[in-house]
Amino acid sequence: MILSENALLVLEKRYFKKDEAGNIIEDWDTLITRVANNIAQGDQSKQDEYRELLASGKFLPNSPTLMNAGNDLQQLSACFVLPIDDSMESIFETLKNAALIHKSGGGTGFSFSRLREANSRVRSTNGVSSGPLSFLRVFNAATDAVKQGGTRRGANMAILDVSHPQILEFITAKADTRELTNFNLSVGITEDFMQAVKEDEDYELVSPHTKEVVETQNAREVFNLIVEMAHKNGEPGIVFLDRINRDNPTPALGDIESTNPCGEQPLLPNEACNLGSVNLASFVKDNAVDWDDLKRVIRLSIDFLDDVIDVSSFPLPQIDEMVKANRKIGLGLMGFSDMLYQLGIPYASEDGIQLASRLMEFIDYYAKERSMELAIQKGPFPGFAHSTYASGISNRQQIDLDWNTLSEKIKENGIRNATISTIAPTGTISMIVDTSSGIEPQFSLVYTKNVMDGEKLYYINKYFEQALLDAGIFSPELLEQVAQTGSIAHLEEIPQSIRDLFQTAHDISPEWHIRMQAAFQAYTDNAVSKTINFPNTATKEDIQSAYELAYQLGCKGVTVYRDGSRENQVLSTQASTQPKRKLAPRTRPEVTRGITQRLETGCGHMYVTINTDDQGACEVFVQMGKVGGCASAQLEAIARLSSLALRSSIQLEALIRQLRGIRCQSPMWHKGQMITSCGDAVGRALESFLTLHKNGEINTVNFKVDSNPASNPKPTTGHALCPDCGSTVEHSEGCLKCPACGWSKC
Repeated sequence: MILSENALLVLEKRYFKKDEAGNIIEDWDTLITRVANNIAQGDQSKQDEYRELLASGKFLPNSPTLMNAGNDLQQLSACFVLPIDDSMESIFETLKNAALIHKSGGGTGFSFSRLREANSRVRSTNGVSSGPLSFLRVFNAATDAVKQGGTRRGANMAILDVSHPQILEFITAKADTRELTNFNLSVGITEDFMQAVKEDEDYELVSPHTKEVVETQNAREVFNLIVEMAHKNGEPGIVFLDRINRDNPTPALGDIESTNPCGEQPLLPNEACNLGSVNLASFVKDNAVDWDDLKRVIRLSIDFLDDVIDVSSFPLPQIDEMVKANRKIGLGLMGFSDMLYQLGIPYASEDGIQLASRLMEFIDYYAKERSMELAIQKGPFPGFAHSTYASGISNRQQIDLDWNTLSEKIKENGIRNATISTIAPTGTISMIVDTSSGIEPQFSLVYTKNVMDGEKLYYINKYFEQALLDAGIFSPELLEQVAQTGSIAHLEEIPQSIRDLFQTAHDISPEWHIRMQAAFQAYTDNAVSKTINFPNTATKEDIQSAYELAYQLGCKGVTVYRDGSRENQVLSTQASTQPKRKLAPRTRPEVTRGITQRLETGCGHMYVTINTDDQGACEVFVQMGKVGGCASAQLEAIARLSSLALRSSIQLEALIRQLRGIRCQSPMWHKGQMITSCGDAVGRALESFLTLHKNGEINTVNFKVDSNPASNPKPTTGHALCPDCGSTVEHSEGCLKCPACGWSKC
């Protein structure tokens, strides 16, 4: 496999080992050798097979395995689900455990459904409960304090059952997108609730503590509120809990209550997910799918993922016990959209849907067959005898393969892994092998990678580029046009056959998105990570129809996103209904007003002044005692750049994230908090300023918008900017991610 420029950038930034000084001491060859050696556990034959598998780019495991296998951490799982019981001891024990998981680089999912509602009586203290929303905010604040793997904040999923008495507050908890920023929210939907929605009936809200009915709500009104909030900013999502538990292979161990942060991996409490993906784009040979090679790679991938379990170091003993009891793995895929491009099949087509079904049946069948063979060699997972597998596979509709025979073999021999297939996000690993993410259509055919001295650097989909070259119409001017929106559907100078084939996410109607998700879900043990993209003009009724279709077609959950719907989305596409403008700082008024804060740093007393104009925070001044020379120059540079960013409408939160946590050799305690550097002190001052605003003590932070649309930037249809590299980011696979540098909110 030849690594692209983007792949090398991602590997250097996120995957290659570094020495204590931060120097890269690894390349792609040494990385895959390190991983293969570690997972093979001294078996030379396996070591050679695994190394060849990774080198080919036909399969990659999830990022923690690539990063940590053979390193000191040895934490190889991407995500975990932790239990929260209705006691103060359980809540804060779980909070501690979540912090340990985030520190190790994992994400966490929780169900808050067992917590009694707010203001219900607590006998032990003769007081009243704070309720799940209060503790959800505590978990969110704690996540802010712990960097995931030492580099970023942890990602979380919070689920609340639709029958919980505080479900309405949960649904609207992220109406302000600045709240609960470290959590994805999903409502746990039941079959009874959906039936009540259909019949326009009331349903019962039940206290999880007393099991008594507290009140009733009209199901359709609650459903409409979910739709309204999803239309507003994409949250909450929904998960169909009854459907998930019908496929729970180990019901004797309990019900599944939550998923990982992106929603594709339902897990029992204290389980972890161990994932990997085959690259479908690499199996096209002579304009057809190379089914024999795909079968070979599937079988070897199952061996690899099963071995990962045995060499993983889990952050908690109870997780180690649960993972090794059930041995769940999740083989998924990436490159589906690029495979379609090579085969000449449009994404939104019956042929596309049929190929999806056939591919996923093929992957699931041969993955289960290999897991059954591993059970013969090594033994089935410990709970097999009490699992649903013991009575055979009953939920697979036969298309091309003999499921009945495989079912009998599994009943006779057992199976090594309680779940085998998952379609997970593949953001950075798909960038390494230069292919499309998961089952998503391409979000954009041309990305603006960077802007330097007015020169635009482009990343173009390689199959689209070849199609333009073959048609004799490739040109920089055409790339500029495509980069405006990422789509070619409107460009008449491109032949219709090319426009029909190279569909992007926003060219495809929500119905086709959902039909594709459902086609893959039919042959997936766990669930499917996918975003249903809507245009900015989509109505609430459009969202409602999508939810209802997803339920009808057998999906296990749905994540939707209406383009440009988040209030803090920073625009970067050039297409807009408003006049085109360049990002530039607004003019500083003659008079500003603000506050000055004093902080103690290792370099001395620091005074940070933050001023506002009528649109919000606009400038920062930093002074520090008698410090001069280079230190003063650096502080002035921080202040000038912060001021420039603020007058360019960059969110305060973005500045705070960049400055907080920077370390120097002279940290200092200040009012019970460690100031780790002068940059960290400026970040803390900005954070205090933001807190004062939220508490109503400063009322000039919110941007004001006058009646002239040309004078104030507004959220419109467009794409957000990556906080790391400034490139356009996309909503796909249930998350927000950057296709240029690999940054992901999840």
